[in-house]
Amino acid sequence: MAMYWREISVPWGESDPFGLVYYPRIVAWFNDTEHDLFRTIGYPIDEMIRNTRTTFVMGEIHFRFIGPAAYGDRVTTTVMLTDLGERTLKWNCRAKNATTGALVTEGRATRVYARINEDGTLTSARIPDEMRRALTEMDSLSHLSRGPLETEYPKQE
Repeated sequence: MAMYWREISVPWGESDPFGLVYYPRIVAWFNDTEHDLFRTIGYPIDEMIRNTRTTFVMGEIHFRFIGPAAYGDRVTTTVMLTDLGERTLKWNCRAKNATTGALVTEGRATRVYARINEDGTLTSARIPDEMRRALTEMDSLSHLSRGPLETEYPKQE
């Protein structure tokens, strides 16, 4: 299944003086990583919202803090698609200190593909076949198949 990673620098204010990352920032790291993935495969979330009135909304999240990440630390965030359902995506998520390799956080997230109705409500929808193909064929993108955490997320056949 699909895997995507990116490296970030921990901005000022995302953790306390002991390197404990604020929980909403952890969620934002993986949200941003997921948005980068969709942009890379040709489905920028902002364009989906504007052009097709669709998006992925959070269905469920669970993260646990494992180790510190302080201002200026380089962190590698990784998302791995573990299940591609008819209307949902399930991700395993992991963040590691890019210098030491120490684990910062890990967790999982479920996203629901949704149509934005005229009244602003959401209705779950089937993930389009083209998007499904892009997600399942993204291993052909060289930087996605040789990430720094590849050994921890073996490719599934």
